[in-house]
Amino acid sequence: MSHINTDVEPRKEIYTYKAPWTIYGLAWSSRADPTSQFRLALGSYIDKYSNQVQIVKKRRPDQEMDVMQQQQQASAINSNKMANDKGVESYEFYNACTFDHPYPCTKIMFAPGGSSRDILATTGDYLRLWSLREASGNNYGQLTAKKEVLLNNNKNSEYCAPLTGFDWNEFDPAMIGTSSIDSTCTIWDIESNTARTQLIAHDKEVFDIAFARGKDVFASVGADGSVRMFDLRSLEHSTIIYESPGLDPLLRLSWNKCDPNYIATFMLDSNRTIVLDIRVPSVPVVELGGHMANVNALAWAPQSSCHICTAGEDWQALIWELSKMTQSPVEDPILAYNAEGEINNLLWSSSQPDWVSIAYGDKLQILRV
Repeated sequence: MSHINTDVEPRKEIYTYKAPWTIYGLAWSSRADPTSQFRLALGSYIDKYSNQVQIVKKRRPDQEMDVMQQQQQASAINSNKMANDKGVESYEFYNACTFDHPYPCTKIMFAPGGSSRDILATTGDYLRLWSLREASGNNYGQLTAKKEVLLNNNKNSEYCAPLTGFDWNEFDPAMIGTSSIDSTCTIWDIESNTARTQLIAHDKEVFDIAFARGKDVFASVGADGSVRMFDLRSLEHSTIIYESPGLDPLLRLSWNKCDPNYIATFMLDSNRTIVLDIRVPSVPVVELGGHMANVNALAWAPQSSCHICTAGEDWQALIWELSKMTQSPVEDPILAYNAEGEINNLLWSSSQPDWVSIAYGDKLQILRV
């Protein structure tokens, strides 16, 4: 990404969309959409109850020229952009749908590629499922969202402990796993809208959960500083893969889907990313430095077992190649991109693996890698 030349056309390398609020939640859609080249979901971070989710579409290149010409002819357009309370739309991006969401989304995901329905899941106070449909009338490319299900992980009360994140199983799209500050993980069956199982996963808050390749194994991280691995076929015990020095909280984890022996995580207030081999517990395979401030997000390359991207508060997104690393910590990535603010979130598109998305401030950027 540091080698990208944005002056070369027509192969554009960076696209930017400006939302009307700070972006935190971020999701790529893998569903084919004839009205767009890319489709992403954005979740607001507003420090109050009322928040929003937007579905943003990137127009296909053949559509961009038509829209740009229309905007140039309109007297209300300034510099090919139109600002309103729904975001800043350009000839490249448009807001296809906005809907209200209670509290900021801690995570957003579209249904995996094998799902027949166009569904979005969000977590915050509860796990919610939203159906997306094409808008009626002449609103070509627009969507409408409808809340279909609200799932409460507290069986004994209408109130629940906030959910810190979730993962959608790619091999069994009926299964979603959520993590909560009440120290539990819950595995949901979204076809029957029931909990398959709920377990006390950690000694303190659970901050993230991720499935391995397949439908039986998942891992979680939490405030107790541990990475724990579970098998749904045998939940009598879990395996502690790693404990951080001083048992400092671990905030996020990502499972390598090309080589499920590897998991990556990072600690609270740390500028390093920890890569683990589940076959060799307790000791990191490698630690990735390079960031000058705290790491906020990480994502494995969907098409490569040895590439990972990290992003942080130093305004940088870094791509690392792990196959040649023989020492730890490693300080030099193979690619670097400097954003214009602290990067809050990062995702690598599984359906279009040449593209990575980052969120900083009120900006979404899509980067060709």
